[in-house]
Amino acid sequence: MPDSADGARVTLAHERFTEFAGSEAVVEQLALEWPGAPILAPIARPGVLAHDMQARLRTTPLSRLLRGTTYAHLLPALPVAMRCMTIPESDVVIASHHAFATQVVHATSAPVVAYVHSPARWVWDPVMRTGEFGGRLGGVALGAFSAAFRPVDRRAAARVHTLVANSRAVAERIADWWGRESVVVHPPVDTDFYTADGAVEREDFFLLAGRLVPYKRPDLAVRAAEKAGVPLVVAGDGRSRTEVEQLAGPQTRFVGRVDDDGLRDLFRRCRALLMPGIEDFGIVPVEAQACGAPVIAIDAGGARDSVLPGVSGELVPTDGSDDVSTWARALRTFDESTYDAHRIRTHAESFSRPAFRRAMADVVHTVLVKR
Repeated sequence: MPDSADGARVTLAHERFTEFAGSEAVVEQLALEWPGAPILAPIARPGVLAHDMQARLRTTPLSRLLRGTTYAHLLPALPVAMRCMTIPESDVVIASHHAFATQVVHATSAPVVAYVHSPARWVWDPVMRTGEFGGRLGGVALGAFSAAFRPVDRRAAARVHTLVANSRAVAERIADWWGRESVVVHPPVDTDFYTADGAVEREDFFLLAGRLVPYKRPDLAVRAAEKAGVPLVVAGDGRSRTEVEQLAGPQTRFVGRVDDDGLRDLFRRCRALLMPGIEDFGIVPVEAQACGAPVIAIDAGGARDSVLPGVSGELVPTDGSDDVSTWARALRTFDESTYDAHRIRTHAESFSRPAFRRAMADVVHTVLVKR
């Protein structure tokens, strides 16, 4: 059936619906923009998508082999599954890409628009394979799989009609690893839920929020807060939690995972959110800014797109020599009174869900015009 104002038939492809996180939020907004589009994925768990979107989901028998949210044992099968998916007759296919979604180019003659959260960093960057599943043997196997998959990955990327990067940092990876140019469309942020509240006063603590995993550098935030002698609240959980708790000083408090209401409340009360790890883009910092909170972030990755120095936060330089001291100095000297919550909020609104959907509709329109 015609699916949009210009009659285009759109199909959406995603790699997995095993949990709902940032990339699934992207697919959700694409599904709202194209309400007639089928949603395809090799593996999916029931209930990850909203009920009305679940009815549009088409998956494969691999879903029966899922172990809860664990899919590592299915990793070698996923590229093949993407290549073999049955794509309905389409004018354009939009693929949400983490690692394998661009393989859908082999399943359709329609132009493919790939929204790239990042080329698979564990495939292209050996550092990102450190500490992954399976211990040493698992690491060797993952390294061998990555070496074999890189040329396959690059060939598929070469056949994609239009590559869309979620940040300038990801656009640079696409250029370096795939040899392609891309356009940047930042991912959608729920700026309707995450809002400022002038009746809530800022309190004397910094906030670290999100999964406690190595690449997000929770250890750096905790060490820096201890060295600076400032209060820190850590909201989140993950495999690094025990290690990070052992590094914490008496002014650091761990509250575990919090729900959306609790996270919004912390955003509204903290002096600033900390983002010490390099993110592809980073939704949490924009959610904080939507609540009027400034962000102190590493001067790298997606933070360079989302944080305006002097307006919505500060970017901390890093040379790897003594990052703890650099961050501790940034925390000691930070003055939240120099930031205006309204200006921070206005900046965050440029990353809203409607802004994302308009930008992606423009991309698709351009692809259809050029066919």
